Amino acid sequence: MVKKQACHLVWFRHDLRVTDNKALSSACADPEAKVLALFTATPEQWRAHDLSSRQITFLHQNLLALRDSLAKLGIPLICQTVADFSSAAHWVVEFAQQQQADHLYFNRQYELNERKRDEWLLKQTLPFHVHTFDDALLLPPQSITNQKGEMYQVYTPFRRAFISQLITADFRSLAAPKPRDNALKLQTLSQPLFEHHAVDIAPHFPAGEAAALQQLRQFCRTKVQHYQQQRDIPAIDGTSQLSPYLAIGVLSPRQCLNRLLAENPHVFDSPDSGAFTWLNELIWREFYHHLLVAFPRLCRHQPFIEWTTYIQWNTNNTDLNAWQNGQTGYPIVDAAMRQLNATGWMHNRLRMITASFLVKDLLIDWRLGERYFMQQLIDGTLAANNGGWQWSASTGTDAQPWFRIFNPTTQGKKFDPQGEFIRQWLPELGSVPDKYIHTPHEWAEANNLTLDYPAPIVDHKQARLATLAAFEAGKNDSIKTINDQSNNLS
Repeated sequence: MVKKQACHLVWFRHDLRVTDNKALSSACADPEAKVLALFTATPEQWRAHDLSSRQITFLHQNLLALRDSLAKLGIPLICQTVADFSSAAHWVVEFAQQQQADHLYFNRQYELNERKRDEWLLKQTLPFHVHTFDDALLLPPQSITNQKGEMYQVYTPFRRAFISQLITADFRSLAAPKPRDNALKLQTLSQPLFEHHAVDIAPHFPAGEAAALQQLRQFCRTKVQHYQQQRDIPAIDGTSQLSPYLAIGVLSPRQCLNRLLAENPHVFDSPDSGAFTWLNELIWREFYHHLLVAFPRLCRHQPFIEWTTYIQWNTNNTDLNAWQNGQTGYPIVDAAMRQLNATGWMHNRLRMITASFLVKDLLIDWRLGERYFMQQLIDGTLAANNGGWQWSASTGTDAQPWFRIFNPTTQGKKFDPQGEFIRQWLPELGSVPDKYIHTPHEWAEANNLTLDYPAPIVDHKQARLATLAAFEAGKNDSIKTINDQSNNLS
């Protein structure tokens, strides 16, 4: 009697790599098993989550690269387009039953809808075994807690506890599986895996693991030592620009940490180094993902600080459109927004400046900015985008205190003093002297000139006072509502 060949399925999500992939590695542990790779495209869900066309195109490009890599291992990639996450889970179950699969492997995702999808699947009575893995983070959510067993709400103590646990954890990267001895040699094809409206991607984001790993090696070898000094200067190519690869799992955080340690073995003991500063950014990424699990309301567009729901926001669409299109009259803000609109990427310092301007100068609801960023960013993720916006808006955990408000002109002078970045994206200011590049209308007025550039749409000093008043009123309204509710119950 011939023994039935085992069938293992690997359900890829945002983990589009063959190296250091826990689910794939486990599925391939049995050299005799037939291994099939699955990917479910969910365009309706992507639209509901405001996933940008750039990220969808980048995802598709990397899926094609993944299909090539899997083919060399003798593993076919089956891509199925369904409406949403729920439909994806149902299709995977049906496909597994059709294939008479013995095992299904996948890496966990931590956003609320994704967790509900997986919880549904795990509750089913199935004729196959399901294996899930924590793969997307250095340490899994709920593993870093304070003395009360609760999630940290302030970053610095979280980081201390995180590093203490990390240095004793196993964060080794897994090698790619060996080619299947019993698999047919697969042809690689270039036709689409799912229909989408392809858009141009910036050339410094080439698809595939090899390109991502090369970029990681180059950054850790040549740039990271200057990262602390250069990361806030948008005119300098001083950041890693690895976030698009981390967002869809072409790179793992373990690969990032291991490469960082290979080039900077004393990073944990060097808190003032560029290497530690970049490690700190990786830990911020972990912090925001851990928060999503501990506080699911963050996945529902709700602020962490609940009294901020009482703030009366400015609903002027003209102001919102000016911000979106880089026409606010504040050069550093406008240059940053035009970079975002043209490339789908924005320097992190500029993300803070533009977010602060929308919320604190224009008094526009941070959720409108969060949504617009997601619709544009090639590296958009709910955890990092929501965390960054709530930090800037002073509505989140460990956020910028609401009474501290960035002055966009001062920020521009500090981080782009000669206006190199501004001139790159605002060519209409090319003739403005360095001294006036952050206040070009002062120069134009003094020289009786007219600029093809809008005047500031708001006066920062007046806007600051209005914002402080709006936050104070929101806080008072919250207290009043709570007191009224308490009186009604008594």
